[in-house]
Amino acid sequence: MARTSSDENNPLLKRGMSLVSIGDSFTEGVGDPYPAGPEQDVVFRGWADRLAEHLADHLGEVEYANLAVRGKLMRQIVTDQLQPTLDMAPDVVTISAGGNDLLRPGGDPERMARILDLAVSRLRAAGIEVVLFTGVNVSSGYMRGTIGLFARYYMNVRAIADRYDCYLVDQWSMDVLTDARAWDEDRLHMAPEGHRRLALRVGEVLGVPVPERWDEPWPEQERIGWAEARREDLNWLKDSLGPWIGRRLTGRSSGDSVTAKIPALTTVSARR
Repeated sequence: MARTSSDENNPLLKRGMSLVSIGDSFTEGVGDPYPAGPEQDVVFRGWADRLAEHLADHLGEVEYANLAVRGKLMRQIVTDQLQPTLDMAPDVVTISAGGNDLLRPGGDPERMARILDLAVSRLRAAGIEVVLFTGVNVSSGYMRGTIGLFARYYMNVRAIADRYDCYLVDQWSMDVLTDARAWDEDRLHMAPEGHRRLALRVGEVLGVPVPERWDEPWPEQERIGWAEARREDLNWLKDSLGPWIGRRLTGRSSGDSVTAKIPALTTVSARR
């Protein structure tokens, strides 16, 4: 069975444990930028970096790498990121992939699952603990027409987690992440608060004491008027959806000129 929690004596949680996160923009942390000066390129933090920080706070220090690159398809992630991950021989690997494939015409949940199964089998055969993810149950807006495909894929992810005794982070049941405030203005990536809450949940799944509740209710918010909502929709069409469609039509990816932000295991120390 897939694991969703661990006890306080989990031998995995030891000072200097190593964590490698692989995947696409979800794991790179798009939507959650570190503060950067005007001359600097934006570097994203995201739930995986936040998780490494939580682990370091609890254990004293951890070794951490993040190979995820925005825009990558499942096969690219497995081809480009799996072998370097195996070479690092980490204690834990988080892997989330397939979303970019399913947003394209002809996305096949079962084909994605077969590729994921192969990657997980290699990691588990090497003695590496694996953390898998379902996605958030976002069944409104532009995602409405694709939610069935994603639900099929997530059922396969659950089956893979069961088959290989992986940790499973079930975002589908995290209703707090369906709030619009958990999402970036592009409506595709999580905002800093979404990444923060998810990092807390992943830590909880791994058995790490976390300082706050990930499921803290959102504060009450005034409803925006119809005219303001339509202005937001138009800005989203112009600034986010339009460029995204343009890249799809021209065969480009947002990650074409992006490389892994932490390509080798790096020490993360407890924050003071």
